[in-house]
Amino acid sequence: MKNLKEKKNKKSDKDFLKELVDFFIQIGNLKIIKRRGWLLRNVKNPESIADHSFRLALMAWILGKEKGLNTKLLLKMALVHDLCEIYAGDATPYDKILPKDKKKQKELLKKWPRFLKKDEVQVYLEKRKKEYQSLLKLISELSLKRQKEIVNLWLDVQDGFTKEGRFLRQLDKVENLLQALEYYNKDKCFPMEPWWVQVKETIDDPLLLEFIEALSQKFYKKKS
Repeated sequence: MKNLKEKKNKKSDKDFLKELVDFFIQIGNLKIIKRRGWLLRNVKNPESIADHSFRLALMAWILGKEKGLNTKLLLKMALVHDLCEIYAGDATPYDKILPKDKKKQKELLKKWPRFLKKDEVQVYLEKRKKEYQSLLKLISELSLKRQKEIVNLWLDVQDGFTKEGRFLRQLDKVENLLQALEYYNKDKCFPMEPWWVQVKETIDDPLLLEFIEALSQKFYKKKS
């Protein structure tokens, strides 16, 4: 929670509202920032970060309620989990290894990237630091109480302090899989392997595994 700062002077109601207006204007950028994974694959009119967060929030509410989780907490996590991308950008696992040659890029993007453990850890730590600093920059003009709440929610998704945080982190990947399947449905040349590898290696929640099976039956007309 370091680097969070309280304002020295007590703000008037007008100052408080101005801070919120400025904050919400910055948040509006998420409606126009396109998800980088889709841009790399030349998806026409790809979803924005806000598009993703909206459906994730709905999925968190409905599926979280089905599991008996704290849906209020889940909704908050879904809404803040990608706020950092306003300044940090939407990073992908391919960014460090993406070749300049377009043909080689296309081939690389068909597979889920593999790294040595030390390189994987380094990439994760660099990404996490950049995103954390971005989040602090975004919320720096809010009250300390609001800053702490947003940071705690974001860290919970990152580190899984609660069962809600662990569920939301997995659900985030499932929503991403659903979006990839929708693009695949429009273009059967869309490479689905990276998403199936990712969910196979990261999803263990029983309800989400059932949901993934339902997705498979919907888009492939058979069991995964």
